[in-house]
Amino acid sequence: MDPILAIVLIIVIAGVAGVCAFFGGVQYRKKVGEDKIGSAEQEAQRILEEAQRTAEATKKEALIEGKDEAHQLRTDAEREINERRKEIQRQERRIQQREETIEKKIDSLEKKEEAAVQKNKAADERLAEAENIKQSQFEMLEKISGLTSEQAKSYILNTLDNELVHEKAVKIMDFEQKTREESEKKAREIISLAIQRVAADHVSESTVSVVPLPSDEMKGRIIGREGRNIRAIETLTGVDLIIDDTPEAITLSCFEPVRREIAKVTLEKLIADGRIHPARIEEMYEKARREVEATIKSEGERAIIEAGVNGIHPELVKLLGRLHFRTSYGQNVLDHSLEVAYLAGIMASELGLEPTMARRAGLLHDIGKALDHEIEGSHIEIGVDVARKYKESEIVVHAIQAHHGDVEAKTIIACLVQAADAISAARPGARRENLENYIKRLEKLEEVASSFEGVERSFAIQAGREIRILVKPEIIKDDEMVLLARDICKKIESEVEYPGQIKVNIIRESRAIEYAK
Repeated sequence: MDPILAIVLIIVIAGVAGVCAFFGGVQYRKKVGEDKIGSAEQEAQRILEEAQRTAEATKKEALIEGKDEAHQLRTDAEREINERRKEIQRQERRIQQREETIEKKIDSLEKKEEAAVQKNKAADERLAEAENIKQSQFEMLEKISGLTSEQAKSYILNTLDNELVHEKAVKIMDFEQKTREESEKKAREIISLAIQRVAADHVSESTVSVVPLPSDEMKGRIIGREGRNIRAIETLTGVDLIIDDTPEAITLSCFEPVRREIAKVTLEKLIADGRIHPARIEEMYEKARREVEATIKSEGERAIIEAGVNGIHPELVKLLGRLHFRTSYGQNVLDHSLEVAYLAGIMASELGLEPTMARRAGLLHDIGKALDHEIEGSHIEIGVDVARKYKESEIVVHAIQAHHGDVEAKTIIACLVQAADAISAARPGARRENLENYIKRLEKLEEVASSFEGVERSFAIQAGREIRILVKPEIIKDDEMVLLARDICKKIESEVEYPGQIKVNIIRESRAIEYAK
């Protein structure tokens, strides 16, 4: 056989065998798959039937539990309804009892009202009878006295008016004496306690400051070539430098204490540095100004901490710090304000009032003095405007406005600030007045006292703490002296500014003179 043909035949036979094997494998896998599908369907049917049986059992159990729960809820509801029904019945019984009680009270009130009506009717009848008797008595009195009712009334009133002048003076004198003794005792206790607890030191200040020098040679350096250094210092600071024969010292003179302090710090820095020329002077002046401003702020903060107040506007704190460099009659105004705050707070505590507001009003009462060199007006007007600008309470504003008596004090806080201000100013050594102001105040006292009718002469004595008045006996009677003293006191309080208190002493002297010949 041809070998090629044999090879072809073998390949054909192998291909036929491969095809038969392939189809046989396919049929086998098909049969195996159909067997698996059949067993899966049977398993699914079994699971479905078991799930149905379980669902039926669960359904029966749920129905039984639902019936039990419904029965329990019905039982609870019936029990609650029975309890509420019983409570309603109890309330109905209480309401019924109250209605019966109210009906009894109404019956009793009706009986009382009838009795009151009867009494009013009887009273009206008696009143009418009394009016008739009164009228008949008036007519009888007019016939007996020969005066009409108007004439008799006028006569009685005139008599009473003359008698009441004496009675009124006696009553006023007794009442004033008793009130004065009690009030003076209590006020003395409170004020003495406040003064004992506030023992402040007082330093007399003036309008000049002295800067010590390391040597007299430094005076020439401060003056500079042709005086350029001293002119630069005076121009920048607004302070007069007095260089005299005092050894190793220079005097600074200025009415404005802040400027004087800045100039003093500037000069001290220049002396310590040793380099003195216009450019260096300007540099040191700026440093000194910043230091003084920082000192002003720190002094203001120290004051509000020591006074125990808070919530003060930062600008008011700066103004308080400026008072550290301000003096009034030689007294440091910030120290005076702190002392007034302490005194007012202590007196408020003794009177059972809130001391914080009293200390706040006392601390701010002279705040206007920080600006009275810059703004026109009295320190009271400036202080009121500043306090209102920075949202201080009306109690504080009124205390500032009334602390010198410019307006009547309408609050206890204002009265306490007035008293504390007078105590601080009148403390020995606290203040000094020049002779001119002292004489003017005494002349004003005598002028006020002499302005009243019946005053013959008046003398201001005891350094203005007493006014002695001699009256004309033919014009002022003894009973009228008490009234005159009160009127003079009121006018002094309204027209004169003074520390402490002034005693008004009225003297009435009658003399009879005759000559034997």
